[in-house]
Amino acid sequence: MKTKFLFSITLLIICFAPSLIFAHPIDLDKLSRLDISWLYLQLGFTHILPFGFDHILFILGLYLMCKTMKQVIMLATTFTIAHSITLGLAMFNVVSVPANIVEPLIAITILAVAVEVIFVKDFKKINIAIVFFFGLAHGLGFAGALQELGLPKQEFGYALVLFNLGVELGQISVIMLAYFLFGKWTKNKVWYKQKVAIPLSIVIGLTAIYWTVERVIEG
Repeated sequence: MKTKFLFSITLLIICFAPSLIFAHPIDLDKLSRLDISWLYLQLGFTHILPFGFDHILFILGLYLMCKTMKQVIMLATTFTIAHSITLGLAMFNVVSVPANIVEPLIAITILAVAVEVIFVKDFKKINIAIVFFFGLAHGLGFAGALQELGLPKQEFGYALVLFNLGVELGQISVIMLAYFLFGKWTKNKVWYKQKVAIPLSIVIGLTAIYWTVERVIEG
């Protein structure tokens, strides 16, 4: 109970604590290392929770796809490695993909995960390769958010690592929330897939279809 309480308080502080850094125009090169740490950690975290609803649904879909926590960790690690690659490449201007391609693609990855949960019975090793590919797309999405603020020239690599760490903490938080809200109590039940995983995946899939159409139209 104490662990859950501390986890909840930490989550609230990172998401909603007032930050003077965000309240005024920012000269990134004049920030102290402590300010940079908090700024980019918070930016990465809040890009998942509470503002990254599409990324939240993707991570939730990965959780629903897995039967064991070992599988969850395996897919989450694969996703992390993949999006870290494209995030770094995009921030160093090695790759550049327009947002009107990246955003619909992210929505399609969410739909694909939902369809996988609904129609595929067992976890397959091919899921790891698929999630890696999907992670590459999400990394480009993270890069788009980070490019809006930019990175300080003197602490470019450091800030990038902190942003990525914030994203990871956000992803872990989504997994932990899913575990404590329903996974812990229902994951081992015989009716889990039919009464929990599939209904949630239908909602996720329908949302992803809506996002895909909307993002393609808005271009």
